[in-house]
Amino acid sequence: MPEGSVRLDSFLWAARFFKTRSLAAQAIRAGKVEVNDARAKQAKAVRVGDRLRVRKGPYMLLVTVRAISGRRGPASEAAGLYEEDSAGKAARERLAQQLRVAPPPAYEGKGRPTKRDRRALEQLRGDEDA
Repeated sequence: MPEGSVRLDSFLWAARFFKTRSLAAQAIRAGKVEVNDARAKQAKAVRVGDRLRVRKGPYMLLVTVRAISGRRGPASEAAGLYEEDSAGKAARERLAQQLRVAPPPAYEGKGRPTKRDRRALEQLRGDEDA
């Protein structure tokens, strides 16, 4: 690893984007992390000034690396490792508001079939035990 850099999966873990390095590596392999607008591998060297794009669930985080650390520390230290893009932060907050306002998806079926429905299904299938 070049001086002043750290592995991408280790940086994402230290900056508390993911709980474990293996979860960070899994997200990188799935293409959910980009470094300087290009897909990266988990061993990619991250340096100060690199721009990261991280997709977590429905949210897209656009951050610039401000400091390097391969050690996971408290959240207050982790927040100092990167700076979030103001436009990205505003878009993420708008999406969060839309998700709060939208009704949660709900099952609109009738649930389990009744005894009468089950007998009709068995008759259609030709079950002889009915």
